[in-house]
Amino acid sequence: MTRSVETTSSEDSELSLPAPKERRRLREAADLTHDEVAAAVGVTAATIRSWESGRTAPRGRKREAYTRFLADLAARPEPAGSSGTGEAEADAEAGSGARAGAAKAPQADPPTDPPAEPPGTPGPPGTAEHPAPVPVPTPVPVALVFADAVEGPADAFDALYVHAARDLARQAYLLTGRRALALEAVEKAFTQAWGRWPEVTADPDPVGWVRTIVYEYALSPWHRFRRAHRHPDQPPAEPADRILLDALLSLPAVHRRTVLLYDGVGLDLPDTAAETEATTPTAGNRLVHAHADLADRIPELADVPPEKQSALLRDLLTALQPAVELDPRPAAAVRGGGERRTRMWTRATLSLTAMIAVSTAYTLMTAPTRYEPPLAPGESVSGVPPLSGPQQLTERSRQLHDKLLADPEAGPARIAPRIE
Repeated sequence: MTRSVETTSSEDSELSLPAPKERRRLREAADLTHDEVAAAVGVTAATIRSWESGRTAPRGRKREAYTRFLADLAARPEPAGSSGTGEAEADAEAGSGARAGAAKAPQADPPTDPPAEPPGTPGPPGTAEHPAPVPVPTPVPVALVFADAVEGPADAFDALYVHAARDLARQAYLLTGRRALALEAVEKAFTQAWGRWPEVTADPDPVGWVRTIVYEYALSPWHRFRRAHRHPDQPPAEPADRILLDALLSLPAVHRRTVLLYDGVGLDLPDTAAETEATTPTAGNRLVHAHADLADRIPELADVPPEKQSALLRDLLTALQPAVELDPRPAAAVRGGGERRTRMWTRATLSLTAMIAVSTAYTLMTAPTRYEPPLAPGESVSGVPPLSGPQQLTERSRQLHDKLLADPEAGPARIAPRIE
């Protein structure tokens, strides 16, 4: 009974989004390009083309933002001159009143005039028949323009933290099964976001910017060597939640991340592939294999057709209740901790730079200014008698020595022999 109610609610949400041809007609009636709509919703232009062609459908917050954006376009009055031009073109192309009536029949709401062309036909934006571009409203939940809604960067960071920190902590817990690691990943990601805040504010999806860092840190293989994160936390109390979490943690890390982004967060397949740095077919294959592995371990998924497994898995992930509290620290504490860490590293860098400068100056002052060749090492010489000092004088040598010292006469006669 519960499953049927959930399916009905999802079908009702599908009805709230216009058909693909109506999405394209609303965009062309407002004279907007795919890039302008993508910038307003926070996705790529290729995703908007895929949504308008019906190949894929928006999910989660992107779906809500896209629905709100199209509702704003539908509520606007048609620009002046577009109605007459559209009727003329429709009559010229139709050639009969029956065809013109068929073209006007889908317009159930009379506030706007009939479209210039049949729905689904590409129009020439930017021509003289079309008026000037209309400013595009930016949905706040997707663009998250916190810098315009608050006074300074600190308030903008706090608003982003309050908006996304708890959800990201829950997602990191589903990826790892560890409370401490999940909270640490969220804090590390927001600390890095505060250090690179200008880049975050310029990003069309700040939550996605932070989410990427949370997932990368949480799934880092180096955590397995940490004693504090070696074992998972206490499993959930409900048996169904325990089975779901165990099955999710048994998947490979890349499959786990793809399933959480697509089924848990609600991203469409191109955005999921972009965030996991894979192609769209690769992301689709990962989802197929992951759903098959989960269906083997979760009885509820085994009884559901493959096309409905994604919706049921999303409901199961949303209803999962962890056995631990996932309350991140206050935004001011995270921001202050990041600033203190930055100041500490700055001081350490300055101190190291000063030590290097002092040691360099001391080396320059004490280094020799000329080349001094090193002393050659001693070598052993063989065949030379050892030095033993002067030899002992003989009697004759001693007499000669005394004579030389006592005789004051100089010259050769000094040592000339005398006849006595």
